[in-house]
Amino acid sequence: MSHMYIRRTTIKSRKDGGQYYTYRLVRSERVGRKVRQRTLLNLGTSFDLPREQWPELVSRIQNVMDGQIEIVKIPQAIEELAQNYAAQIIQSRTDHKSKNEQLDYRQIDIDSLEMLRPRSVSCEHVALEAFRSLELDKQLKKLGFNGPQLATAMGTIIGRMCKPGSELATHYWLQNISGLGELIDYDFNKSNLYKMYAISDQLLKHKEAIEKHLYLQEKNLFGFKETITLYDLTNTYFEGSGAANKLGKRGHSKEKRTDCPLVTLGLMLDSSGFPKCSKVFKGNVSEPVTLEKMIKGMEQKGSPDLFKHPKATIVMDAGIATEDNIKWLKEHYYPYIVVSKKHHRQFNEQEAVVVKQDQDYTVKAQKVLDPENNEILLYCHSSKREKKEKAINDRFTANFEEALNNLESGLHKKRCLKKYDKVLEKIGRLKQQYSKAAKHYNIKTYKDEKSGNAVKITWKRQVTPDTKDSLPGVYCLRTSHMELDENTLWQTYTMLTDLEAVFRSLKSELGMRPVFHQITKRVTGHLFITVLAYHLVHSIRYQLKKTGNTSSWSDLRKQLAGQNRVTISMQCKNNDVIHIRKSTRPEPRQQKVYSVLGIGFHPGTIIKKTNKRSAIAEDFKT
Repeated sequence: MSHMYIRRTTIKSRKDGGQYYTYRLVRSERVGRKVRQRTLLNLGTSFDLPREQWPELVSRIQNVMDGQIEIVKIPQAIEELAQNYAAQIIQSRTDHKSKNEQLDYRQIDIDSLEMLRPRSVSCEHVALEAFRSLELDKQLKKLGFNGPQLATAMGTIIGRMCKPGSELATHYWLQNISGLGELIDYDFNKSNLYKMYAISDQLLKHKEAIEKHLYLQEKNLFGFKETITLYDLTNTYFEGSGAANKLGKRGHSKEKRTDCPLVTLGLMLDSSGFPKCSKVFKGNVSEPVTLEKMIKGMEQKGSPDLFKHPKATIVMDAGIATEDNIKWLKEHYYPYIVVSKKHHRQFNEQEAVVVKQDQDYTVKAQKVLDPENNEILLYCHSSKREKKEKAINDRFTANFEEALNNLESGLHKKRCLKKYDKVLEKIGRLKQQYSKAAKHYNIKTYKDEKSGNAVKITWKRQVTPDTKDSLPGVYCLRTSHMELDENTLWQTYTMLTDLEAVFRSLKSELGMRPVFHQITKRVTGHLFITVLAYHLVHSIRYQLKKTGNTSSWSDLRKQLAGQNRVTISMQCKNNDVIHIRKSTRPEPRQQKVYSVLGIGFHPGTIIKKTNKRSAIAEDFKT
């Protein structure tokens, strides 16, 4: 016979001499004339269930172990504890069989079979393997992360990949939905929410070392060359006043959330899309002033190839490519390809070459030497861009002329606007409303001096030559690369679209927005965790792209969804109860992803536990 119960042990603190209690779930067993106690589960020091409810909890744990359904209604808190503790006991030890032992055949009661405690493992499996392939676990250990801290860091980063949300949402996901804890042999039910916040601070503390390690590991693992550096900024909003966040400022929100404080994230990526470094700026930062700070920051970190000669080419859009930044790049011998902010445009189709052509659109490019600045100007014409710009211009032009026609015809009708000064005010408001179209019009208003009324309005459209408006679809690139051909220059510039895709992924797929923290380090930590998650996501997608799988991370999560770890419990004829914990067989769509990444089909180990049904269970049966 055996008996299960909870034992409380008094521990004396070595530091201050005070006392505290630790709790264990113990089974007493009679062996011959002796009674032995065996610890089934350490409940820790935070076990706080009232003593009078201990028998009810122990009874329910035994029922779950015996495969019994809930006969008598018990409090939800006790049921949750019982299910959790029973699961831990089942997962704690496997009944291994030797190689020479025969296969384990049993006679079971099929009606007793139950499948319990499903936990998702597919996305977690892929993310964990990426975490380990980049040796991020080894790097964190080297930085002083202990076992629980490493597990919490894994849970935080992988949670941001698989189920993006706040730390509170990730904490719930780790405890109640995900099987990540089983894959890394860590019980997240013992991890409180404060540890999630603390690990964010700890990761941020080692930000530079972590980013440098990841980029070097990615470079070595995937063998790409560091020849291009892409740089751009984006911002995100956070809820609350932002009074405790010195970086939180109101500015131009790219999500149109002008009602919220903002923070700005700057990213430098190489041409393969792997982040080199990141930095969080104030929400109202001027884009041009950030470039020098980012490059100097990377110089101080000793980035391996960016600052060797020849240095990597800097690629950025017009918002950052000011004359001061161009001058700074030249002075420090950085080659560059940037979008020109100059208004002058020109394009000679006879001198242009085709750099892209498909059924959708054509792009042609013309090189022009600018000896004054020792640059090459690449004037590009996109048929797709021309069509779009023409449609916009035509719409604004038509609306503006219609408004002028209505105003002019009203001069000759009753109860319509006629006073000269008021008519001028109305024209001014129309110019403001249709500013894109109005700048091309010369408008005259004629006044009747006797009545003081406007009697006639005339207008003439005249577009300024050699501008964006007279050459729709034409844009200009500036570069210090005198030797590169049109196709190479244009292809390099188009890498900026990859950076835009990165920002979309960070915001829409990896939960960078909105931010719910208020203090500076927590807001910055939230963004850094998102960047770390992107490192893993991009390494996964980089491998899949080589085999033709260009799915977004959101689509990949959908493809991976559905594989779980479950416990199968069944009662045997010999009065045994068998519990088997294992992963379900992956679907073909999941197998395909696993095969490309070179990882196993069955996440986690198979655990088998056998125990005899208790006397309590027999009483329920009778």
